[in-house]
Amino acid sequence: MFVFRGPAPVTVFIFTLALLVPWTSPAMAQQRVPLTIAEAEDLALTDEPGRGALLAQADAMTEQAVAAGALPDPTMRVGLAHYPIESGGFSTEGMTQAQLGIRQAFPRGRSLGTEQMQARAEVFSRSAEARRRDVLTMVRHGWLEVYYAQQAWSVVNESRPFFDDLVTTTRSMYGVGRKAQQDVLRAELELSRLDDRLIEAGRARAEAQAALSRWLGQDAYRPIAQKLPAWESVPMLEDLRDGLGSHPSLAAAQAGIAAKETAIDIAEENKKPDWALDLAYGYRDGFQPDGTPRSDFVSLSVTVGLPFFGENRQDRKLAAALSEHRAARYSQHELSARLKSELDAEYARWTDLTRRLALYETQILEQSKGQAQAALLAYQSDIGDFSDVMRGYIDDLDIRLEHIRLQVERAQSYAVIANLGGLER
Repeated sequence: MFVFRGPAPVTVFIFTLALLVPWTSPAMAQQRVPLTIAEAEDLALTDEPGRGALLAQADAMTEQAVAAGALPDPTMRVGLAHYPIESGGFSTEGMTQAQLGIRQAFPRGRSLGTEQMQARAEVFSRSAEARRRDVLTMVRHGWLEVYYAQQAWSVVNESRPFFDDLVTTTRSMYGVGRKAQQDVLRAELELSRLDDRLIEAGRARAEAQAALSRWLGQDAYRPIAQKLPAWESVPMLEDLRDGLGSHPSLAAAQAGIAAKETAIDIAEENKKPDWALDLAYGYRDGFQPDGTPRSDFVSLSVTVGLPFFGENRQDRKLAAALSEHRAARYSQHELSARLKSELDAEYARWTDLTRRLALYETQILEQSKGQAQAALLAYQSDIGDFSDVMRGYIDDLDIRLEHIRLQVERAQSYAVIANLGGLER
């Protein structure tokens, strides 16, 4: 008799794994791919909600501009006029008629309303571009903070084996009576403090990744690329100031001023009367005394507004529009001065950071490394103090971390300058 035997458990496991791997490995592999700053920028700018909201507002203003320039819908009037109430009917009196009328209003300032909405659309459009620059700056800043936290953890972790070996060495030397117990305790203390630094570096990395996840979601938790962007130079300050004039925030402020100027024109236009055109047809029944049918009527009339009470309405609206225009100009001047001040300060910061980096890379890094090694050699030769060894290597670790910090801060400074000066990605 034929008996079916199922596959062995190991075979089932391998078969199931083979089915799952094609589905899970791409996502898992993607999580292991280092996140470059350029990819972070692209991910953050794709469907960014703040910028999308501003662009939607710009589209809304554009649609309203079209609606503001259109005539209002005509109105229809149907009625019965001069109907006798004492006696008779529709054909008794000669003036009795059934009326059908059409009224078309022509509001004042329609074209100005279109211009105002178009200016407001420009405000939102320029604000969306300013938002794009701000998001780009914040994402760059966040990526660089994660980069520093990751690099700091790696540097501290790479230093731990040396301090661990130092503890072992001092214990051995103390065991043979060559060193004091104080050296052992100091070495163990510094190793514990190094472990504390690792914990702190891990916490800083987690916080930086959480901040970056606002823009990137789960991609913020991918490992960061090991290479900083090649932002080694910036244009001259005068050229950056020229680029500052086309900053989208200033362009948005200028578009806001244009909208306020149009509001002034609208307020002036409101002093003029609006008007409407009425066309009516009146149907009559019955006959004239001579037996001929009564003629129907056609009526045409023009309605004109009388702006007799404009002092507390039109004049006040004009005064308000003038004040809002002045306020918009003051705000633009304040924004321009603030952006220029920020650019000058950031350029000075960039310059100082560049000089400090050059000093670190040409002198301080090598000097700190040599000083630490010299202290260790002196200690091993019994002519140096152990505290000098610990201080030398801790200083060297701090200097290497400070070097990374300076690199990150200069890159962050470049991101701000790129925002203000309009540098391309």
